[in-house]
Amino acid sequence: MTPADLEPYAAVVYDLDGTLVDLVVSWDTVAAEGRAVFTDRGHEVDGDLWQLLDEADTRGLRPELEAVIADHERAGARESTLAPRADDLPLSVPVGVCSLNCEAACRVALETHGLADAVDAVVGRDSVATRKPDPEPLLAAVDRLGASPAETVFVGDSRRDALAAERAGVEFLAVG
Repeated sequence: MTPADLEPYAAVVYDLDGTLVDLVVSWDTVAAEGRAVFTDRGHEVDGDLWQLLDEADTRGLRPELEAVIADHERAGARESTLAPRADDLPLSVPVGVCSLNCEAACRVALETHGLADAVDAVVGRDSVATRKPDPEPLLAAVDRLGASPAETVFVGDSRRDALAAERAGVEFLAVG
């Protein structure tokens, strides 16, 4: 995939981590600290980080868990490295980011690498009520760009990204 592959589209939305940048985050450490949020309040939990987020919603612990995750993401964004798709930017069409990372971490990563001026809209995990692969975050990014799903492409690196695009009616291009 080259920037020329993006020319037919009126807008382009990128995933962040693994697509534009590579965050430096130990997700195992984040999950362990996330589980501690529950155990410190007398709740036994298991599962990955996404399962913890779901469980936090049911137990009223979302703000505390989000704070733990976001701290790691912002730090990881400051230490991040550029991923190959960052070379696409800037583009001649509106560009957005739709990420499972919190919005603040997305903005830190974009600022860290001088990409902020090339991105017109950022939707993170905490920007809307749902997260990928639900289509809502991607559709929010598309809407903020003033585009329609039919004229937009989503560039990402995961199955969640592909599912979000499919559910949103947006073309998908996989990195790598």
